[in-house]
Amino acid sequence: MTRENNRPAIRATSPTFSPLYRQIKDFMIHSLEAGEWGPGDAIPSEGELAARFNVSQGTVRKAIDEMAAENMLVRRQGKGTFVATHSDPRFFYRFLRLVPDDGNATHAVSDPLSCVTLAATPEVATTLGLTVGDQVLYVERLLRFRGEAVVFDQIYLVGELFKGLSLERLGGGEKSLYTLFEGDFGVRMISAEEHLRAVAADPYSAGMLNVATGEPLLLVERTAYSYGNKPVEWRRGLYCTRHHFYRNELG
Repeated sequence: MTRENNRPAIRATSPTFSPLYRQIKDFMIHSLEAGEWGPGDAIPSEGELAARFNVSQGTVRKAIDEMAAENMLVRRQGKGTFVATHSDPRFFYRFLRLVPDDGNATHAVSDPLSCVTLAATPEVATTLGLTVGDQVLYVERLLRFRGEAVVFDQIYLVGELFKGLSLERLGGGEKSLYTLFEGDFGVRMISAEEHLRAVAADPYSAGMLNVATGEPLLLVERTAYSYGNKPVEWRRGLYCTRHHFYRNELG
């Protein structure tokens, strides 16, 4: 009898069929979520994982391939497979798609403006899977490119996940926000969904971005998810596109 046919430990608990490699993927995601393997850590070899889950290496490989395609894991030739991390330069601006008109990418400087605790409104609660009135952290910050304020972010975070976050911590160093969230709070953003629309600058955002009230801005509403497709951040980013454009690669 092969190991593929002798796997009582990983039978699906739901009547909905799930391919075996997807079941293995779910077990590995649970290990990531539980902190068994932290950001930047090497995960066990395919052989070790196959023995652990009592399946073939091919099944494990297929699960790892899918997780790598979803930016949860990173394969390094000759070194192994590692947990993806926001501290990797390749992931610094994974969700930031703003590019200067001249095409020359520049480092964005984060300028945090405020960090306060609020009660979740119905809109925020619905987006983050919370109950109205639950605590959320509300952050305002500017992103500057070559000294110019280009993005005004209004960010809502699940309060229980970011206890201790303060304006001082947000401004302490050159880390990206997602690197800070990952390193200090153990929250890694795995995926995001964005909604884009054109809006007119209100007086407040106009003052932040040094544009005229009523000037067109690009509103990018992003919900970011951690392991298990759990929403942990909702942000409303107002983008000034006088010298920049939003770039997305399809295919």
